[in-house]
Amino acid sequence: MFAALIVSGLTTAIQARRVGRIGAGYILVMGSTSAFLAVSVSAIEQGGPGMLATLIIASSLVQFALAARMALLRRIFTPTVAGTVLMLIPVTLSPMILRKLAEVPEGASPAAAPVTALVTLLVTVLIPLRFSGAPRLWAPAIGILAGCLTAGLGFGIYDMSTVAEAAWIGLPDIAYPGVDLGFRPEFWALLPSFIMVTLVGAMDTLGDSIAIQRVSWRRPRAIDFKSIQGAISADGVGNLLSGLAGTVPNTTYGMSISVAELTGVASRAVGVCVGIVFVALAFLPKFVTLIIAIPGPVVAAYFVIIVALIFVFGMKILLQDGLDYRKGLVVGVAFWIGIAFQLDWIYPEYWTGPWGELLGNGMTVGGFAVIGLTLFTELTGGRRSRLKTRLTAETWPEVDAFLTKFAARKGWDEAMEMRLRAVGEETMQILTRAEADGAGDTGATGGQGAGHPEEANGGEGAGNSERRLLLLASADGNAADLEFIATTDQANLEDQLTMLTEVAGNVPVDAETPLRLLRHYASSIRHQQYHDIDILTIRVEGRG
Repeated sequence: MFAALIVSGLTTAIQARRVGRIGAGYILVMGSTSAFLAVSVSAIEQGGPGMLATLIIASSLVQFALAARMALLRRIFTPTVAGTVLMLIPVTLSPMILRKLAEVPEGASPAAAPVTALVTLLVTVLIPLRFSGAPRLWAPAIGILAGCLTAGLGFGIYDMSTVAEAAWIGLPDIAYPGVDLGFRPEFWALLPSFIMVTLVGAMDTLGDSIAIQRVSWRRPRAIDFKSIQGAISADGVGNLLSGLAGTVPNTTYGMSISVAELTGVASRAVGVCVGIVFVALAFLPKFVTLIIAIPGPVVAAYFVIIVALIFVFGMKILLQDGLDYRKGLVVGVAFWIGIAFQLDWIYPEYWTGPWGELLGNGMTVGGFAVIGLTLFTELTGGRRSRLKTRLTAETWPEVDAFLTKFAARKGWDEAMEMRLRAVGEETMQILTRAEADGAGDTGATGGQGAGHPEEANGGEGAGNSERRLLLLASADGNAADLEFIATTDQANLEDQLTMLTEVAGNVPVDAETPLRLLRHYASSIRHQQYHDIDILTIRVEGRG
């Protein structure tokens, strides 16, 4: 626990502060995750603490690789996946909440648990509903305090004896387990399970990263995928440090998102302070014991509010991303599969042992279900036409010819062809505007680790400073989906389009006309900005 608090504190501060490309830049509280408990116990039984440490370190490398190459998986790790996973977190936590609701000492009054939980719930909910400012800020703390007073003074179920016995300042008996580099057969047998659980943690972090951005911004903005990459990298740092320290891996906690929403506070300084508090608590056994001793009904009532807000965040992400009939079907099926496995509705006799522990987690099963269905949709969606060329104003005729031929192959009418060509023209003008202004040389090359093997230089001229463009075109019924993949240095186009409807002067005059024309011709525009690569996805729908 000492090591877990230290690692959680350090990674929480890194998430908030952001060190280089590591960290989200938002309040994402890190903590030990129970998802690893089953496989960790198996590792200790089969190879001891040293092999457990090695497995955790190896699985952390998966998160670093995932963060670095997230653009490659952009069609799999989507807001649809994130929203579904967030909605399944309350389902996964519900058994624990139910246990906590009834967690009172033997001989306690039958009314102790329900009354204590009800007081905590009402105080925590009613204060932010009625007040703002400081009362809203302190609502969670006031609710927990009211519940603890009710439990202790009203029913005597707040056991303070362990708190009194704990030391004020102290250190545990430290015994470093070391790292087992023998790589025995047991290691290779357990590694796939650790990687799978690590991917589950990455899905959780993906959802938390999108949700905390929504909560933290004063006005709607496009999703910052660089922040998501940083959050997953920081998660990898947490796992790496956990392995080196000999403790269970940690991950982001969605509860911090709910607290930010409840209090209205999302300052990065708060995240750094939370990390410092975690590290300090590692050396203060009495305070740790005081928190652990909080009665179960108080904790359960507080969690009810937290998971309710997490569920709402998941729905918001899905709605903001747009739910067509395909996405709606994927989300609905995956969500109910997650619930069914969580509640042991689907042939529980066949899922035993470590696999039973893994598949008994609704978030895990539902998360893999939504990823699998999303991947199936992508793989069966037909082959995309592609064009690889230089990203300069002079290559616009090449792009125009490509779009003209694409429209002809699909048999679309002249009006649809003109809309496609107009979208291509305005997009190319926007992408090459910085170059025309003399500030467009980003120095991006294939050697910089772009997010797609073909996206940086099309397989040509490594070391060439010339920017490259990969244009993908696909048909979806009477609509076309275009992906402009390149390295750019400009602001997010989604945000620029939003600013067009606000106060005049937010967008430079020379950029306003192409943006307005692009918005006119396109049905939807999505700009995903990763480290070293930008992906501009534009949908053009036929009319009539």
